[in-house]
Amino acid sequence: MNIDLNSDLGESFGPWPMGQDGALMDSITSANVACGFHAGDPGVMRATIALAREKGVAIGAHPGFQDLVGFGRREIKASPSEVEDLVLYQVSALAGMAAAQGAALQHVKAHGALYNMACRDRALADAIARAVAAFDRSLILFGLPGSELLRAGEAAGLAVAAEVFADRAYDPDGSLTARSKPGSVIHDTQKVVERAIKMVRDQKVIAVDGSTIALRADTICLHGDTPGAADHARAVRAGLEHAGIKIANLRMP
Repeated sequence: MNIDLNSDLGESFGPWPMGQDGALMDSITSANVACGFHAGDPGVMRATIALAREKGVAIGAHPGFQDLVGFGRREIKASPSEVEDLVLYQVSALAGMAAAQGAALQHVKAHGALYNMACRDRALADAIARAVAAFDRSLILFGLPGSELLRAGEAAGLAVAAEVFADRAYDPDGSLTARSKPGSVIHDTQKVVERAIKMVRDQKVIAVDGSTIALRADTICLHGDTPGAADHARAVRAGLEHAGIKIANLRMP
C-alpha cells in the first residue's frame, strides 16, 4: 500500500517568507510550487525547484487566481476561457523554470479558490484539464475524490490523483469545510495522524456531522502555511510508515 505526500510550497514573495519549505521537503514526496499568481515570484520558484531536486521530491505546478492580496483564496468570476489561459500560462512558466534546471513536472494542482470552484463546476474543471492536456498529457491532475475536476481530467485523457486532506474538516458531501468556519483546520497532530492512516488504510474520513465518507486517497496534502506544519508532516509520515504504508511519489511503482 503506497501513498504520496504533497505540500503547497514556494509561496514566499520578495522579502516576505511564507511556510516551512525546507523542513517540509524532508517529509513529503511531491511539491506543489506556486507560479507567481497567488503567491511566489520567479526567484522563489527557481529556488523551490532546486530544493525539491536536491531532496528528491517530485515537482508540480500550483496555479491559482491572480490574487496576491487574497492569497488566491477569494472566488473570482472568470470564464472557462480565462481559466484555461491562466492555468496554461502558469504551468508553462514553472515548467520552463524546471527545464532550465534539468527537471520536469510530475503533476498540476490548482490552488485555493480555483481548486474548490473547479471541483464542483464542470466547465471550470474542463478548462483546467484542457490547459494541462494542451501543455503535456503525461502530467497528473490532482483533485478531490469524486469531484468534477477528476472527472474532467479523466475525460481529457489525463492521469488523475485523488487528493485528501488530513488536517482539514470535511462536510457530509465530501467537500472541504470552508476556512471561514470554526474547526475547518485541524491542529491536533495526533488527530491528523489518525485521520491520515484511516484515509489510506480504510479509504474513509469522518465528516463534521459524524457521518462516514468513503473516499479514494492517492495523495495526502500537508499544508505548509499552518503553525507547526513541519512537525505535522514529520508525524504524519512516521505514523503512516509505522502502519506499514509506503511513502512514495506518484511516478514510483
